[in-house]
Amino acid sequence: MKTHVRHPDFFRLLTLRTIGNFLILISLFSIIKTFYEPVAGEIRYFVDKINGTQYILSSSKEEEQLAQKGQLAELIRNNKVQIITPKDPGFSIVIPAIGANAKIVANVNSADSTDYLAALKKGVAHAAGSAYPGENGHIFLFAHSTDYFWNVGNYNAVFYLLYKVKQNDEVNLFYKDRRYTYKVTGSKIVDPSEVEYLTRKSPDELVTLQTCWPPGTTLKRLLIFAKRVAE
Repeated sequence: MKTHVRHPDFFRLLTLRTIGNFLILISLFSIIKTFYEPVAGEIRYFVDKINGTQYILSSSKEEEQLAQKGQLAELIRNNKVQIITPKDPGFSIVIPAIGANAKIVANVNSADSTDYLAALKKGVAHAAGSAYPGENGHIFLFAHSTDYFWNVGNYNAVFYLLYKVKQNDEVNLFYKDRRYTYKVTGSKIVDPSEVEYLTRKSPDELVTLQTCWPPGTTLKRLLIFAKRVAE
């Protein structure tokens, strides 16, 4: 009876194929990990638009009006309305137009990567030195920042859809159990080196929201400007 002996080249080829397949899987995993949050956000936004889903704040006038008309329960049941409850009434942000809802980490050093990267894993960062809601100054908030583009997926994705926000959309800040409402006035794409917006001064109460641009990269910065409205 003959015994078949494997040629050494067979084992070499098998080893190379195994290593190659492993590297391909690692690459695919890295790509999915990097871009999962932006893609998931885009899909959710697209589905919401198709379904006509509207996000409204809990205990807001919109919720009260729908409840008075007897429409709220049916709209929620048909996935036409999503009620947003602030993550943290102590300090948080809600942008109904994109379904954004996140805790704000106060007094974060925007020049210290160790400080702000740790904060951005928890929520949106409030730049140290900028005002707080109700202080009639300039509030600077930032999220979706990272050290390297392939590490984007490790940080909070709440601002991935910020570029969808339009003029007059609401930005709601909750601070010390009180709601502050701002209306978007404009936007701008800037280079990372343009940091003068961080120390912007104003007699009015303004908020600037910053995120990386394009989504999933660190090439530029998208700034959204909003002004407080009378309550």
